[in-house]
Amino acid sequence: MNILYCGDKNIQEGLLLSVLSLRRTVGEALHVYVLTMGHQEGEKTYLPVTDQAVAFLDVQLKAANQDSFVKKLDITDLFTADTPEANLGTRFTAGCMLRLYADLVPELPDRVLYLDYDVICRRDCTAFYAQDLTYPAKKGGAGQEGLEYELAGVLDYYGRFFFRNRPLHMDYLNSGVLLLNLKEIRKTGLFEKCRARCREKEMFMPDQSAINKLCVRKKICPRRFNEQRILRDDTVLQHFTTNFRFFPWFHALCVKPWQVEQVHEKLKLHEYDDLLQEFTQLKPQLF
Repeated sequence: MNILYCGDKNIQEGLLLSVLSLRRTVGEALHVYVLTMGHQEGEKTYLPVTDQAVAFLDVQLKAANQDSFVKKLDITDLFTADTPEANLGTRFTAGCMLRLYADLVPELPDRVLYLDYDVICRRDCTAFYAQDLTYPAKKGGAGQEGLEYELAGVLDYYGRFFFRNRPLHMDYLNSGVLLLNLKEIRKTGLFEKCRARCREKEMFMPDQSAINKLCVRKKICPRRFNEQRILRDDTVLQHFTTNFRFFPWFHALCVKPWQVEQVHEKLKLHEYDDLLQEFTQLKPQLF
């Protein structure tokens, strides 16, 4: 199974936790690719994911399956050559947009599961990864032969109500869990168009907005493959996004899975205690 993560050095804790969750739940070999870069943004300096962290993660995966690996792909040059200028000053860091450069990286295979580093794999996600991406034929079958979905994902829990390409059709995907058909994306130029849009137009959640605006063939999958709200019985992948609570007052709640105390105290969540214990023991070796 091919897995893709993106970001700078700041993702390393989440990366460890997410990779450990995959190791626990997926039986087959895991080929993990980490797109990273170095970037100076005003007074802030973003450094690439370290070689030490990647080597440590590689050892952890190989302990379960010798065919697994973690590979670092530093794409600083690609990013510098085509920076998303219009969105560099937003609250979203440049690292959030690195997935839009995946089509330019020849080392990445045709099919890859992109995960945000705040996603925990609760159950085996092989069914999501291996799903059929054949695009359904129109009535009569004219002009549809050989087409495939560019990507597959789950509706954004909040955004589905506010952002739509068609008024009565919910189609706004959350970009934290995406099955990428890079073979098709390279054909259609989807990510190339997304990079151009991020370069020219400031947007809220720039990479997610660009993907949803420009993707022509997206497959909408069940909620269990990107649960963004609360843990449910059938949850396969849980994504720790910002949520809103109404009691005892209206407030935003943002707890990341590596914030162990807050996971317990604020989310009242103990589903991952064994995983979090392992993470806590291994974390010091990342640095």
